[in-house]
Amino acid sequence: MDTDPLALGQRVVAILETGVRTATYKLATLSALVDHCVENVPTDPTAEIAVPLDDLADRVIEIYWRQVRPFDGRALRQSTGSRARILAAVESVRAVVGDVSYPLGRAQAPHAVYEAARAEVVLTLVQQPLYRLQRLPGAAGSASETFLYDDSWMHSGVGPRVIAAHGNQIVLRPGVAAGLAQLSGLLKPTLEILWVEDVRRMNRFLDEDVPDVAGHLFGRQRISLGPARLALKEVFGARCFYCDAALGNDNPVDHVLPWSRVGIDGLANLVLACGRCNSSKSQLLPAVEHAERALGRDRPALENIAAAIEWPTQFDRTVAAARGLYLSTPNNSPTWLGVGRIIGLDRGFVPKGIDYVG
Repeated sequence: MDTDPLALGQRVVAILETGVRTATYKLATLSALVDHCVENVPTDPTAEIAVPLDDLADRVIEIYWRQVRPFDGRALRQSTGSRARILAAVESVRAVVGDVSYPLGRAQAPHAVYEAARAEVVLTLVQQPLYRLQRLPGAAGSASETFLYDDSWMHSGVGPRVIAAHGNQIVLRPGVAAGLAQLSGLLKPTLEILWVEDVRRMNRFLDEDVPDVAGHLFGRQRISLGPARLALKEVFGARCFYCDAALGNDNPVDHVLPWSRVGIDGLANLVLACGRCNSSKSQLLPAVEHAERALGRDRPALENIAAAIEWPTQFDRTVAAARGLYLSTPNNSPTWLGVGRIIGLDRGFVPKGIDYVG
């Protein structure tokens, strides 16, 4: 198996560029796989890793959580079929918890409601996008063609018993996890571009004059971070995490690890920022010292905030994502240190708390 990330990326792009997608499910599945690989990148770049289907389903639900909201009063189609099963599953949970962020919605949803939605998403993933994700149209379909994982047991009619018999997981082939993690900075924006194109194609009312479809699909809801902003100010003070400037009432809440790279809304990945630092940092990977300092904050204090506002810290997930991003980013890549200050990543530096492998 070729473990070269460039070769892997070329095969992934070939899959995405070939044929007409009838739903955005392939894009969501690949995006979720990339996120999982970033957070679980193996020390051995040639290693296989198992991906629990429940974890993959959770990530897909999180992706669609904001996308099922009406756009200009209308629901956006994301499938040309008569029934969008994944979107319906997401909406079944949102109908119970209301228009809240995904972390808060998952925490508040009755266990049975969320588990039923997740089970439906797992079944749909195996029957549809996972079964079709890695095969070029017209290919023979042999095992040699499946370069991401073994899908020989999958088909459009597969049921829960067969899924359980295969451990409720897929196993990424040697080198795939490390390769996808290394390609995350390129693949994620590409997937979003293709996604917007597909949604525009499936919704004819979204002509060229309709603005910011991408913002609706992928932009985080700033208002939903309001409780986190107030709580962080009470505990850590109304100062910019990066430059220590005094903050006003409606300052940004910044994702230390960029939202576009990992999409973690937990308190461990959120800091208060001034508008100047927030705009300057944008989607850049922060200098390692910023990630180290964010993860070095008083964890019990973060847990207390989380309990008070019913918001998860996602500390372990943030640590895993930080490790994956820095481990899979080439040495001397640009990272953001401050306004007008970009420095190259030094992979010889080992930050505390990230379990980094140089």
